[in-house]
Amino acid sequence: MSANTALQGMDEAVDAYCKRNRFQQEDITLGRARVFVKQHRLNTRQRNSVLKLKVATNCPDWDTRMKILHACSQEVIGDFEYGQGKPHWKIMEELGMAIGLPREEIVAAKPLPTTEVAWAAWEGLMASRHWLEGIVANACAERANVPGYGRGDAREHGNSWVQRRRWKKAFDLNDDQLEFWSVHELADIDHSNLAWQAVAEHAERLTRHTFDLASLRARPTHLEKLDQLTVELLLGAR
Repeated sequence: MSANTALQGMDEAVDAYCKRNRFQQEDITLGRARVFVKQHRLNTRQRNSVLKLKVATNCPDWDTRMKILHACSQEVIGDFEYGQGKPHWKIMEELGMAIGLPREEIVAAKPLPTTEVAWAAWEGLMASRHWLEGIVANACAERANVPGYGRGDAREHGNSWVQRRRWKKAFDLNDDQLEFWSVHELADIDHSNLAWQAVAEHAERLTRHTFDLASLRARPTHLEKLDQLTVELLLGAR
C-alpha cells in the first residue's frame, strides 16, 4: 500500500466522523458546554503531558520528535505562537468562566469514567503500537477541527471556526472570550499536519521493516470510534 492510499483512508475516516458525530452536528447547549470545558481541560493536560510524550519517546526521527514536544509545550506550558503565551488548558479555563462556570469548579473537576476509558485506549495506541500509528493517535482529535472534512461551513472553514460562531451566538460571548476556538483554528492545522506528514514521509519505507502498513488503513477507523466515544459520551452531555 502506498502512503497516498494510507492518507486517503485516514482522511475518509476523519470525514465520516465529522459528518456524524453529535458535537459537530448538533447545536451547543449550556450543559454540553460545561461538560466540554471540564473534561477537555483535563483531556488536554493528560494527552499532552503524558500520552503524546510516549509517542515522542518511541519516535526515532529527531525532527519529528521535536515537533511533537513543541506542540505539547503549546498545549500545557505556553503557546507564544497562537495563544499569547498561555497554555491551551488555561485558555479553556477562561472559556469556562465566560459561560458562568466558577474557576474552582473547573479546577476541581474529575475525569468521568468514560474519559478514563478513552485515555486507556489512547495509551494502548500511543505507548504500545508502532510510533507511526501512535502519531496518528496523537492527531486524531485535532484533525477533526480543520478545514476539509464534514459538510458546509465546517468543510470550508473547520470545526473550530463553526464552534466559535455557535458559542458566540448561544452564550453571547465576545471575540476575546472565544480565544480557545480562534487559537485552535490555527494550532490544530499545525498539530495534525505533523501526523499526516509523518505518514507521508515514513509509511512506505517502514512497510519493509516492522510497521504493518496494512493495519494503518484500519487504524483511523478505530481512532475515529475512540474519538466518537470521547465526544458523544464525554463531551456530548445533555
